[in-house]
Amino acid sequence: VQLQASGGGLVQAGDSLRLSCAASGRTLSDYATGWFRQAPGKGREFVARINWSAGATTYADSVKGRFTISRDNAKNMVYLQMNNLKPEDTAVYYCATSRSRLAGQRPLEYVYWGQGTLVTVSS
Repeated sequence: VQLQASGGGLVQAGDSLRLSCAASGRTLSDYATGWFRQAPGKGREFVARINWSAGATTYADSVKGRFTISRDNAKNMVYLQMNNLKPEDTAVYYCATSRSRLAGQRPLEYVYWGQGTLVTVSS
């Protein structure tokens, strides 16, 4: 199983970015997919996740109302639309797929991880 995260970049505060997570070797709609981020000097932080099948979503309070996670089953991809970006959103963003059909916010619930894509938001 391989996950490939992409779409990061350098933007200004208030801008938008869409991150993509492409999977091979696993059907994303059969499992939960999560986005996490890690800022310099900090631990890995939950951002959002979409569960299998109908795709119930959960967001961290810090991104609720600004970020949207979605999935394209035909393309076997998961996206993270990030609007109204803030400097504190600066981090490496990782996508991950879970051990089982349902997963929450803990990194240990996820078994396969992408390589990360850097998002830098300038003020």
